[in-house]
Amino acid sequence: MSEPDPLTDSSNFALGRLRALLDDSSFDAGQRLPPERELAARIGIGRRALRRALEVLEAEGRIWRHQGKGTFLGSRPAHAATDLEELAKRTHPLEVMDARLEIEPALARLAAMRATNGDIERLLRLAERTASSSDADGRELWDSALHRTIAEAAGNSLLLAVFDMIDRIRQDTTWRLLRERARSGERQQIYVEQHRRVIAAIAQREAHAAEQTMREHLELVRDGLLKVMTSPLPDRIDGSVPPEPVTTSNKDRIRHGT
Repeated sequence: MSEPDPLTDSSNFALGRLRALLDDSSFDAGQRLPPERELAARIGIGRRALRRALEVLEAEGRIWRHQGKGTFLGSRPAHAATDLEELAKRTHPLEVMDARLEIEPALARLAAMRATNGDIERLLRLAERTASSSDADGRELWDSALHRTIAEAAGNSLLLAVFDMIDRIRQDTTWRLLRERARSGERQQIYVEQHRRVIAAIAQREAHAAEQTMREHLELVRDGLLKVMTSPLPDRIDGSVPPEPVTTSNKDRIRHGT
């Protein structure tokens, strides 16, 4: 009976074989490597030695590992992609409004300093489409487009990326219905006037006024959401029971229909 090869348990030997494999193979940057069992068999080394060799390569930045997903060739990405669906489950509309209040007034201020004439023309058209929308889907569509155009006009790609992430979380169906319930006829008219005031401040290069008016607008939106989320609805005329108000405690339950 032959003795096992002691080299298969040598971490230095394993590291050399692993380096040779990565140097000579067709693995592309970012590609996931085979599972440990398969990789160990492929280069003829023990799994304990393989794990130690992988630790060295990770420390050198040649590979990176994501628990539960595998080992990947190349340097770890600067920031992992955010799982927006999972993030949406952990937050709620009032937290979203807190985030909007932190960044959108600043975006309006920057837009007043940097918007082009073309940006202002687009904002005016979007404001009119928002004002003339007669259904929930249209109001949601044009309102979102208006706010995003302000974010684009601010000329800051990082803040725009944050805005887009928040906006994608806002697309949750339950939250859209909640926002529509908060848009009474009178309140919607106020929103329209506030949009026009923000755009006027941007057009006149009044940065402070644009920032303050956007803040007032978002605070009113937040107030409307809060009232809807915390106020019970009366029974319908036909005697059926209306949907319960959406709160932080029942959002996930309503989302899944339980």
